[in-house]
Amino acid sequence: MKQKLSRVQWRRIASGAALVLVVALIFWVVNSPAIVGVSAAQRELPIYSVQHDDKVVSLTFDAAWGNEDTQMLIDILNQYHVNATFFLVGDWVDKYPDSVRALAEAGNEIMNHSSDHPHLSQLSAEEIQAQVNTCSDKVEAITGVRPTLFRCPYGEYDDNVILAIRELGVQPIQWDVEHSRRA
Repeated sequence: MKQKLSRVQWRRIASGAALVLVVALIFWVVNSPAIVGVSAAQRELPIYSVQHDDKVVSLTFDAAWGNEDTQMLIDILNQYHVNATFFLVGDWVDKYPDSVRALAEAGNEIMNHSSDHPHLSQLSAEEIQAQVNTCSDKVEAITGVRPTLFRCPYGEYDDNVILAIRELGVQPIQWDVEHSRRA
């Protein structure tokens, strides 16, 4: 025996179906290749890796706190004839100018990791640029070379951070670990 649906039951079914359709439509719009492509194309990103035909690795270190391991790192790198890029915080440069000089004299690149290691995404473009310039001035005063690369503290960045750094002619760099399989 068939039972007739009441008006309330029909409304509930219709509302449920409408909700499912709306959710499906939202899912389709958000995942549409055109939308995803536009969104991804507009995001400002630091450099994560550089294509290279040779099998190479870029070894980098951040220096923001102590320097107790600095000479040991220099010695190990020298022992294996390896150079690295050191991203230094300006406060660290102030505390350990002899370490900065030793790193540079050993053939390592000295680059910028901000003046005092702030959360850059909480700063204005002008404050970000002041962080970069202050540290670069300190490094250049000791090494004679102005940093051209910048690594964001905590690995945090947004479009404002990346654009502010690039406006100075400095390239933002992020760490990356690529795993490859042998053929």
